[in-house]
Amino acid sequence: MAKSKEVYICQNCGAPASKWQGQCATCSEWNTLAAEVVAANPRGTASVRGRRADTSSSLAAEAIAESVRLPTGSTELDRVLGGGLVPGSVTLIGGDPGIGKSTLMLQAAAALNASGAVLYATGEESLKQVALRARRLGLESATARLIAETGVEDIVAAASSLAAHVLIVDSIQTMHSERVESAPGAVSQLRECTAELVRFAKASGTAVLLVGHVTKEGQIAGPRVLEHMVDTVLYFESDTGSRYRVLRSVKNRFGAANEIGVFAMVEQGLREVTNPSAIFLSRHAEPVPGSVITVMREGTRSLLIEVQVLADQSLGANPRRVAVGIDGNRLTMLLAVAHRHAGLLLQGQDVFANVVGGVRLAETAGDLAIIMAARSSLNDVPIPNSLITFGELGLAGEIRPVPFGEERLREAAKHGFKLAVVPEANVPKRPPDGMTVRGVTRLNQALEAF
Repeated sequence: MAKSKEVYICQNCGAPASKWQGQCATCSEWNTLAAEVVAANPRGTASVRGRRADTSSSLAAEAIAESVRLPTGSTELDRVLGGGLVPGSVTLIGGDPGIGKSTLMLQAAAALNASGAVLYATGEESLKQVALRARRLGLESATARLIAETGVEDIVAAASSLAAHVLIVDSIQTMHSERVESAPGAVSQLRECTAELVRFAKASGTAVLLVGHVTKEGQIAGPRVLEHMVDTVLYFESDTGSRYRVLRSVKNRFGAANEIGVFAMVEQGLREVTNPSAIFLSRHAEPVPGSVITVMREGTRSLLIEVQVLADQSLGANPRRVAVGIDGNRLTMLLAVAHRHAGLLLQGQDVFANVVGGVRLAETAGDLAIIMAARSSLNDVPIPNSLITFGELGLAGEIRPVPFGEERLREAAKHGFKLAVVPEANVPKRPPDGMTVRGVTRLNQALEAF
């Protein structure tokens, strides 16, 4: 008979230990080792199992086989997934409590049921609670099947008997496997339950969607190996008090990573936002000092955002540098470059930089817009509303090109911008209709253009 043994598993990284100790030797976290009973289930060796039949396939045959994606009923969700849900794939969706994970899964289940059987397994709510949410979302007529179960073996058996082409598990932290003698949510349970669902998805071709909890740091609860086991990892992002939700693709084996989809939370559920630039872009009635429009790139989408900088006389010995949505160290570096190569005198000024709408400008394409906004605020000279700029600023004062320059210009022209100041290498051979594009190579040239 199979014997059980007690091991100590780190609840932060999943590393095993033979005995308890205060600090994990792998991740150096304190008081994270917990005792778990693991049932030893040795498998036979290759000599005992014998020789298996050849089930391999040629790469050419698999490459030419068409993979039909399943539409989820949401254009934004399909964009983040890379064009739809791939049969046999495993997708992990994480986010803060109440951000809309279960709502999005219920809406997707109702839409996916039109192309085949869908099984929605809930481990946190009763069937009545799920039905009440469906009624609030206007989905009471959906024919997706529901099951309130936490045993992963029972869920797999129900999906197999139903011949479901989509399986939704809400959430993976509530699932448990009979092969592991530990509480649901433990590291060993998370690994075993996810592995069982991955095996089922690959063997049956069923697309599996997993809802995952997040820690206080905003990461998926459990070891990072959980993210490596699945095909796609999606994160919900939102600011406190905002009704807009951003679904970001962190990992995607079937599409572009870092792709985003924008949703608005309304009474009827999550409503997709087809023009997110209108959210992050706040047009002023009259030009105001310290405000410049730039174009950032998120996956395959170009977004227009407003960068604001306020330069005010410092009342203390050490001027403050405050950045919201911008890396603080990069802001300090850009101000030093502007002082050295453009004579921008900000030594005695408090500088506050902000990206409107709660967006984080993580790429270097917004460098030129930050400097232009700082100069506009310092001199109290507004920049016209019809002007847009982007470009990376080097330490020598040069303006470097950024990727996807032509796509950024097309997005700006679509919103009515008439003039663009961009790096010389990003000037297209044929500018968009109705737009004048001026290329610059140095920071002083960009200041003269403004």
